[in-house]
Amino acid sequence: MSEFDRGVAVDRLEDLVETVEQERMPVPVREIWAFGDVALGVDPVERLDVYLTKDVLMRDERPTDPEKDSGEEYGIEGVGKSVRADWAAEYPEHLRANANGHAAPEKCLAAHLLGEDEPIHLEVCNASFEDNVTQRLRGAKLRDDYTQLLDPRGVCLWVDGTRSEEAFRKLRESELALPTLSAALEMLGMDDDEAGDAAQELHAWREQQDGVTVRGDVV
Repeated sequence: MSEFDRGVAVDRLEDLVETVEQERMPVPVREIWAFGDVALGVDPVERLDVYLTKDVLMRDERPTDPEKDSGEEYGIEGVGKSVRADWAAEYPEHLRANANGHAAPEKCLAAHLLGEDEPIHLEVCNASFEDNVTQRLRGAKLRDDYTQLLDPRGVCLWVDGTRSEEAFRKLRESELALPTLSAALEMLGMDDDEAGDAAQELHAWREQQDGVTVRGDVV
């Protein structure tokens, strides 16, 4: 699948929200946002951009049986610490590790929620979408790497168990009035030339992506 018809893209977002509502996740999920093209009314949607805010696992969710829930049976460290032990036992096929062999929450979420070849980009962070937009902007400017930016043009679909039917309606009917990416970055404090360069670099990076991509960070 190289792109989504707009209606199909919104259906896919609803499916994703329903999965989070109905199934055990590797970590607690607090917010789900859609951003980028789907929020702009583009049809078809070349890539579907989704942002998940996750919570850190609480102490009482750590394994009660270290031998059984340590992750040794999966060859992955951090089960019961980075991701829920009971989730790993129920969905071992979705368990994923980072380069260091440690359970990676963002990769586990992507494996659970998304198909392998879907044109979807997933951002996962412990901070809310709006807070992370600001943090990413600051970091991108410091590193002079605008591919690290988070497109600020987002819409909140679900938070703390409550779905926004109005947000889904506006997505379906293309009612959201959002600025260009460069204009949105200017609103965050970038000057005109810098915002234009940043938008161009981010668009170029995005066009190079294929299939499912996932990025996780901690603020």
